This record gives sequence, C-alpha cells and structure tokens, in this order.
Amino acid sequence: MRFDIVSVFPEFFQVLDLSLVGKARERGVLEVAAHDLRDWTDDPHRTVDDTPAGGGAGMVMRADIWGKAIDELLAGPARKTGEEEAVAQGRATGGRSARACSRGTGKLREGAKRPNTVPNATPEAFRAVLAIPTPSGTPLTQRACERLAGQADRIIVACGRYEGIDARVAEHYAGRGVEVFEYSLGDYVLNGGEVAAVALVEAVGRLLPGMVGNPESLLEESHSAAGLLEYPVYTRPVEWRGLRIPEVLLGGNHREAARWRRDRSLERTAARRPDMIAGLDARAMDKKDRRMLAELGFMANRGSSHPTPMRIREAGPADAEALAALAARTFPDACPAWLGREDMDAFIAENLSAERFGEYLADPHWLVLVCEDAGEGGTGFAGYTLCLLPEADGAAGIEEGAPVNATVDGVVRDGPLVELSKFYVDRAWRGSGVSGALWRATLAGLSQRTRQWREPFVWLGTNEGNRRARKAYRKMGFAEVGERTFMVGDEPNSDVIFARRIHVA
Repeated sequence: MRFDIVSVFPEFFQVLDLSLVGKARERGVLEVAAHDLRDWTDDPHRTVDDTPAGGGAGMVMRADIWGKAIDELLAGPARKTGEEEAVAQGRATGGRSARACSRGTGKLREGAKRPNTVPNATPEAFRAVLAIPTPSGTPLTQRACERLAGQADRIIVACGRYEGIDARVAEHYAGRGVEVFEYSLGDYVLNGGEVAAVALVEAVGRLLPGMVGNPESLLEESHSAAGLLEYPVYTRPVEWRGLRIPEVLLGGNHREAARWRRDRSLERTAARRPDMIAGLDARAMDKKDRRMLAELGFMANRGSSHPTPMRIREAGPADAEALAALAARTFPDACPAWLGREDMDAFIAENLSAERFGEYLADPHWLVLVCEDAGEGGTGFAGYTLCLLPEADGAAGIEEGAPVNATVDGVVRDGPLVELSKFYVDRAWRGSGVSGALWRATLAGLSQRTRQWREPFVWLGTNEGNRRARKAYRKMGFAEVGERTFMVGDEPNSDVIFARRIHVA
C-alpha cells in the first residue's frame, strides 16, 4: 500500500520514520510520501487559499490547486526529484540511510516546476481512495480502517487547513469514481488535517500483513472484530506501589485468565462505550457472557440479536395487567408435574390476578420489583419479585409457615422477617443472568427498607420437587431451615423453607 500525503507542512510527517511505521517502510510493507501542496502553485507567493464565497471568516483552500495535486498523484508515482535520486543513489552506495530515503519529502526550490510523471499506473489499475480529514466527516473507526487495509492500494490524504478545502474537490473526485473518504477523529477541531493523517497511516498501516510482529495481538485489542474495548494489561513486577497483578493472571490457568479478561472487556466497554455493547452479536455469546452483561445492566438471551439495556424498578399501578400476565405464564413452571391445571388456575385467579396485583401495589407493606427490556421496541417484563414486609420487627406470612425461630449461619434474627412471596423469570430469560440481577436489586431494596435493624431475615418456600429452584436459592445465599404444606387450589404441596440474612451480600 502507498500513502501520498499532501499538506502545506510536509515536514510534519517525519514522525512516520519512527517506530513500527518507519520499520515497515524500510521492509517495503508500505510506502509513505509527503508532498507540499504549494509545489503545485504557479504564482510567486505560492498561494493555496482564498476568501470564502458568500463572505465569512477565515480562508478556504482552492479547488484548482488541489485538483492539480490529486490528478498528478492519481496518474501514478512521480519521478524522483533530484534530492530523492541522490538519496536513492546514496542508499545504493551506503551514503545515506534507507529511512532518510523513505520520507520522499524533498521540497522543490521556489519557482521550480513539478517534474513530469511516469504514468506506470492508471486510476483503473489500482484501488485509490481520496481521504480528507475534516471535523464534519464520519468518525474514523476500526471497521473503516480494516476495510481500507483490505481493499485500497493507494490512499491520498488531503490535509486541509484554515476553513477547509473547497467542497467541489470531494464532489468532483467522487463523480469520477474515486472513493472519497471524509473522516473525523472525534468531536473536536484541530488546526489542520496533519494529525488526523498520521492517525490514518498508523491505524490502517498496522493492519497490513507484515506490519505487526505478532498478528494475534490485533485480535483482542480495543475496537477489534470482537467489538469490545481491551481488558487491562499487566507485566512485572508482580507488586508495584501496593498494587498487585490480579491473582487469576498469575495462577497458570489459561481458561480462567481468558474468562477474567473477557469479563473485564465487557465491564470496561459497558462503562465507557455502552453504544458498543448494543452493537454486539448476542447470538455469538455464551451463558457466562450473558450473565456478565446482566450484572452490567444489559440483557440478552439465546434469541436476542443484540444486547439491550435492562431496567429494574418498583412496579406501579399501571403495571398490574402486565404483571398478572407474566405471573400466569410463570407460576405453572414452579408446580409439580402431577398438579392439575384446574388447581393452578384457581391459585392464579385468587392470588395473581390483575386485581390482586393492584392491591399489592397499593399496599406499602408490599415491595414489587420488575425487570424489563428498556431498549427501543423492548419486549416488556422479563421477571418480577413480590415481597411482604411485616410491621416493625414482626414476621410476614406466619399463617403460611414463616420460620420465626430459625437461625441462619448461626445468627439469631434481630429485626423483621420478610417473605419473598414470588420470584419468577419468564422462560425465555432463564439462564441469561436476569434472575441474578433481579435478585440483587430485590436484596438491595429490602436492605434499604430494613436498614434500622441489625439482623433482618428474608424467607421463602418452594416445592420440594423443584430442584432447579432449590439450587438457585442456595446460590443466592439461602439456607434450608424447615418444611411446610402449601395449598395450591385444593391440592396440598410439600415445600422446603429457605431463609437468609438480608444485610449480608
């Protein structure tokens, strides 16, 4: 690939003789030539700008000067100037360094004409791109750089100054079939396009084969095809100024280290660039990815195209109908297989109707939280919790078997005993991390409401045959503390009673 950079300050690009770009130029991986725009002028003052048409502040760079420069560069590499020939000869005889030769910036003396071109290539013979740095351009992204590295043979970078380049330059060359790439580094304004030109050479050049010593290092870096910001990196010494490298990176378990890095990438991207999270392909994620995203406030399941923002909030009166519909879908999944549909429907009608949810939502003793898809065109509620708080330090649900005398972790309750009456996640969202996020929000809400007590507890009952639920509650910090008989319709069910401390994470 060849870069031809045109600027009124060609000396600026001597920086490209340094580091990987300079070494790559020596090896022939890429060519970079910097040209002085003023070399295409004909007047004694070498003028490249004029006042804006229609009035206004500043100066605008002239289309006719830019046209001469770009036409000549599109026709093919210019024959070497006298200085370049001398440098090349010096390289052959050991007189000057190859790096000095690689700059190709030899400035013509004042009044001299450009040398004739050697048209060893035509615009049709190579894929040329005219890149114009401008604050009004599209953001320069890694995807754009990958496309240029894979498709372009030559990039001519037109570095504007003052108020910019006459708009007809971009219009003209786009009409000739040349790809015009107007790009911006960010939402700010620089004095000229030179810094953005260096950024383009670096960003595109490093993707060329042979540029980076270890190509695998490109795969996990920020803005790579993975679509995430890079995880934190460390090296020796293991401990520095009281800060130690995370132990997972020192233990030799590469699978655990890879998972840690993946989680940190997700975490960093969610915090700094949530727009990138929304662009991830959720279908390529595993269960651990989805659970990590749920901790970070995003939700995705196996059927999702992309993660969407998650919102967990207290439900209001307007949510009663949607809650009743969700409860009717999810309650049967917790019932034993032998329980008849008639008994399940009777329980739903008595306890989980829209009217009953309206009562719960109007009573300050009930805490009802919902987890919903907050993305554009969201899919509604994914889960809910329903908690009953007693008066003062009393016990909720005594008539339903509340474990009023239970101890947890050897600790005696000192405060209210809250009943977690319902905790359900819709089938499509199970295994996505939604339940964990919903439980953390519920526990935080209960902790806030019972903060004046030293050791409040929360309890629940679940069918003894529901192994999935029992395993989940243990992971949530609950311990089995008893049993009860629970009526669903006219059928008695044997339940296991769980309890846990509220103020323990």
